[in-house]
Amino acid sequence: MPSVKLNLEDMQAAAADACRLMKVLSNPDRLMLLCQLVQGEHNVGELEAALGIVQPTLSQQLTVLREETLVSTRREGKNIYYRIDSPQALAVIRTLHQQFCNP
Repeated sequence: MPSVKLNLEDMQAAAADACRLMKVLSNPDRLMLLCQLVQGEHNVGELEAALGIVQPTLSQQLTVLREETLVSTRREGKNIYYRIDSPQALAVIRTLHQQFCNP
């Protein structure tokens, strides 16, 4: 497979994007939220019950994930459902799961 050589400006932009993603993932609550969302779409109540993250913290961390465009939402009645919307985040979370969560 031939490698594509990036110029310095492209490398710097890619490094900045990767650092931004890693910074978001470095919070344990956000990491657990994304790990739960790898399994599929969930609403806030389901996430709270599954992870034991209390509502104010949960809302704060979901806001960060939305602002960083790692998750997207859809409304169904009174419920807001979250799903991973970043292929890069999904790939990293799957790798982390394979390395740290498989017995």
